[in-house]
Amino acid sequence: MKRTIGFIGLGTMGGPMAAHLAKAGHHVQGVDLDPAKVAALEAAGGTACASIAAACANADTIITILPRDQHVREALLGADGVIRHAAPGTLVLEMSTILPRTSLDIAQQLQAAGLRMMDAPVGRTPADARAGRLLVMAGGSQEDFVDAQPLFECFADKVLHMGALGTGIQMKVINNYMSMVSMVLTSETLTMAKKAGIATPAAVEVLQNTVAGRGQINTNFPKKVLAGDITPDFPLSLGYKDLSLGLALGHELGTPLFLGASALELFGMAPAMGRADQDCTAMLLILEQLAGIKKD
Repeated sequence: MKRTIGFIGLGTMGGPMAAHLAKAGHHVQGVDLDPAKVAALEAAGGTACASIAAACANADTIITILPRDQHVREALLGADGVIRHAAPGTLVLEMSTILPRTSLDIAQQLQAAGLRMMDAPVGRTPADARAGRLLVMAGGSQEDFVDAQPLFECFADKVLHMGALGTGIQMKVINNYMSMVSMVLTSETLTMAKKAGIATPAAVEVLQNTVAGRGQINTNFPKKVLAGDITPDFPLSLGYKDLSLGLALGHELGTPLFLGASALELFGMAPAMGRADQDCTAMLLILEQLAGIKKD
């Protein structure tokens, strides 16, 4: 069944997701602050909208994927937000990475206004978004999940129902917590090896062939910072944000996250060191600088 979808946020992940929905035959009404991104959706078969109100017109589903909590609140609950324009019964798929308590608060307000909501953030990379191979972590009722699943499958090859409302965004924050802490662990390991006089290529070869190394060292580090490329697939500034979300959730759950607290201090140094907009793997360069290792 073809749907009418209001899509709010056409950035690195949202743009390709919206394009896949349009190419699948759905009527996608997209809005973004960047006119070029709206034009890209239109070129993919979607409809360009100048406002949230226009994106909500006749839509049975609204999808939001935006950078931060305040952007999601404004888009959904603001004076000109979805809550003002969406018809009762509309399904809202909130796919941003935000604080779980923010997501639940928004959901409660939307539900009080007669709307339905699932928190359904995505995992994997921008390249996976373009290829339609994302992973969806959805939280909400089984009924809403069944309703949304055909849409998720337009841009994801793995769609998981995590449980009740809030579990999707919690899983995303937990996943990102592990990912961001692993950035620090890998950088500490390679810095220690270099300090010991071990050549980085030799250390990398060992780590790529051990259980300990089957993480960042096999995915992001070789193709980014170790290749001399620190252009941001995911910048240190957003790594700081995601680690902050993980620590906040850990505090709420009463879970001690010692390495995370230390890692946050390191991510927080990135702006002062001129690296906030560099790829997360540039954490290696921060650790090397702190260790007094001179550039090759």
